[in-house]
This record gives sequence, structure tokens and C-alpha cells, in this order.
Amino acid sequence: MKWWWNFVGRTDEEIRQAREDWMSGDRFGEVKGYDGDRLDAPEVPATQLKARGRVR
Repeated sequence: MKWWWNFVGRTDEEIRQAREDWMSGDRFGEVKGYDGDRLDAPEVPATQLKARGRVR
């Protein structure tokens, strides 16, 4: 089964930081009622992520 992750950020750096925070358990809480091991987030692509859509 494949899982898709949706970290939200305005920049490539913010997305990468969100993944690091998830993996370290620093910023995101636990999912109450989930009876399994904490899932690892997939690696972020090696290329720099670009914003899509409207730019402010």
C-alpha cells in the first residue's frame, strides 16, 4: 500500500523542515487511537521543490 504525505509550506526549505520535524517527533503530535508504529515520511526528492499556482 502506498501512502501520500502532504506537508504544507511556502518554500522548499519549509517542506524539508516539516519532514525533519515529523521524523524527529518534535512538532507533530501522536494520532490518538492509531494502534500501530509511527510511519516514516518518504524522502523528499533531491531536486528543489517549486511553488505551483499563484505566486504572491
